[in-house]
Amino acid sequence: MTELADKKCVPCEGNTPPFDTKEIHKYLKKVDGWDVKSDNEKSYFLIKEFKFKNFLESQDFTNKVGIIAENEGHHPDISFGWGYCKVKIFTHAIKGLAESDFILAAKIDKI
Repeated sequence: MTELADKKCVPCEGNTPPFDTKEIHKYLKKVDGWDVKSDNEKSYFLIKEFKFKNFLESQDFTNKVGIIAENEGHHPDISFGWGYCKVKIFTHAIKGLAESDFILAAKIDKI
């Protein structure tokens, strides 16, 4: 089986249903340290906080995430500050999770 990080994100136009919890748990085993949460609308998303020694390391990591996101055409929500970067991933078009979300998470983990 191809590693998730070796795959390419596929654009979603909203014509496929989001993963159910069984599928989410199957893919969650393939990424490192990501949590699955749900929002007020019961839509699932991936989230992970990365820790760093200072602001510059956080900023550098954030910029690398941005480059990957742009190359993949899949854009997470990112917040960062001194010593941390939080990345939240979901597929906006389906208000939930799909394979591309886990692909992006795997690519971010390789930074």
